Amino acid sequence: MNMVDSFEKLPVRIYPDLKEGSKFAAKEIAALIQAKKAAGATCVLGLATGSTPRSMYAELVRMHKEEGLSFKNVVTFNLDEYYPIENDALQSYNRFMHVHLFDHIDIDPANIHIPNGEIPKERIKAHCLEYEKMIEEAGGIDLQILGIGNNGHIGFNEPGDDLPVRTHRVRLMESTRRDNAMLFDNDPSRVPAEALSMGIGTILRARRIVLVATGEKKAECIRQATGGRLMTRVPASMLQVHADVELILDREAASLI
Repeated sequence: MNMVDSFEKLPVRIYPDLKEGSKFAAKEIAALIQAKKAAGATCVLGLATGSTPRSMYAELVRMHKEEGLSFKNVVTFNLDEYYPIENDALQSYNRFMHVHLFDHIDIDPANIHIPNGEIPKERIKAHCLEYEKMIEEAGGIDLQILGIGNNGHIGFNEPGDDLPVRTHRVRLMESTRRDNAMLFDNDPSRVPAEALSMGIGTILRARRIVLVATGEKKAECIRQATGGRLMTRVPASMLQVHADVELILDREAASLI
C-alpha cells in the first residue's frame, strides 16, 4: 500500500518502508527502459549512490536475472564522485556503482559515465565541461534518480548563497563529511574535502526526476524542500520548478509533511 499526495509543488508517494519504495522506483526505471527499447531508442539514466538507492539497484539486478530486464540500450551518468579519490577505492562512487549494479547487468561498459575522481586538478574544468557535453550528445537524461542529504543537498550541491548550474568541483561542508564518514572508519577528516558534481541546472534538465528518501533524519530537509519556497540553503527545494518530479518516501522521511 502507498499513499500519493501533492505537497505544494512536489508530488509525494509514501511507502511503509524502504523495500517497498525501492521496488516502485525500480519498476519505474524498468518500464522506461522497456518503452525506449520498444521504440528503438536509447534510455539515458542519471544515477545516484548511497544506502537508499542501493535497495533500488538490488531490485533492478533481480529483475535482470529473474525477469530478463536488459540494459543493453541504457546509457548512465552518475551525479557525483569524491575528489580526489582512486576509482577503485573502497569508498569511491565508481566502485559502489560497479559492486551494486554494473557488474551484475548487461550494460555496455562504454555507456557508463561517472565523474573521474582521479583527474588532475588542472584538468577538472575541462573534465566537467566534457561531462556536460557527453550528456548533451546522449540526448539528455530521460530519468534522474536523486537522494537527498540531511542538509538538503542533491548531488553534492551544498547549501549556500548561490548554486552552481553545471557540473563542477565543490568543497564539501563539514556536516556532509560527518554524514558520509561511515565508510571512512567513522572519521570525517578522512572523507575527501571536495567532490565533482552535476550542477542544479544539469539535474533540472532531466526530463523526469525521482527522489528517494528514507528515515527520520531526512524528515526536516524533506519538509523544507516541499514547503513552497525556493531556497539556495535547501538545494532540493529547486526541484519545485521542475515539471515532472516525484518524491518516494518512507513514513519516517514523510513525517513532517
